[in-house]
Amino acid sequence: MTEVLRIEAGELSADEIIDALNDGRRILVDVEVAGGRHEVVLRYDGETYHCDTPTNLHRHADEADMRGCIDRMGYADAGAED
Repeated sequence: MTEVLRIEAGELSADEIIDALNDGRRILVDVEVAGGRHEVVLRYDGETYHCDTPTNLHRHADEADMRGCIDRMGYADAGAED
């Protein structure tokens, strides 16, 4: 079983997140939504990227789609150069 990586939203760049997913790591992102703290699970099963939020499971067919989700949702460091 691979090691789980726990991060705060904005702690890593999108490249670092994608690299960890492609290495088989499951990432738990601590985010603030509507005044509360929540955990989002990011993972890659070798074919599909998954973004499991408290209310929905998003699936992304390729790395570009996953990167877009990571950027849109604010999981990555917006100031980092990818």
